[in-house]
Amino acid sequence: MKKNIYEELTNKELIKKKALFKNVSIAFGVIYILAIAIIIYLFTTKGFKNVSIATIVPVFILPVTFFPLLINLSLLNKEIKSRNL
Repeated sequence: MKKNIYEELTNKELIKKKALFKNVSIAFGVIYILAIAIIIYLFTTKGFKNVSIATIVPVFILPVTFFPLLINLSLLNKEIKSRNL
């Protein structure tokens, strides 16, 4: 069975990391929503033919960077739950 990387942390460190991961995930979510809003605005004002494909790339790349954060947050929550914090 794989070892949880958060087992070695103290309770205080776990809570700090959880708060940090939660804040970063909220920030990524806000950035993602803003990126989608900007792309929708560009498509509606300039049309589909006048907008470069490169403007769509961040919408597809941002979720890929978001998944490891969510996985680590899940592991962290499991460790906190196992300690009954």
